[in-house]
Amino acid sequence: MFMTKQHLAMARPIGVAIAVTLSLAACATYDDDFARVNSRLDQLDSKVQNAAQSAESANQSASQANQRLDQLDARVQKLEAAPKRQPRG
Repeated sequence: MFMTKQHLAMARPIGVAIAVTLSLAACATYDDDFARVNSRLDQLDSKVQNAAQSAESANQSASQANQRLDQLDARVQKLEAAPKRQPRG
């Protein structure tokens, strides 16, 4: 059967309606994908912030340990430089 002008005139709007419907349906799935990606980015951001806080805490602890080591080193050098004591008895 041959397509008449009337059939073509009816087929075009139906085709456009189908295309629009499929396009809108595809956009809805992208919204879900974007929501998942944003959620994952938020989780990663939280982990990075926690890691940065842990690193800062470790840095402070290392700094305190270095200060204590410097103090002990100064005391050891002072004791080593002191004159030798004679044993009693």
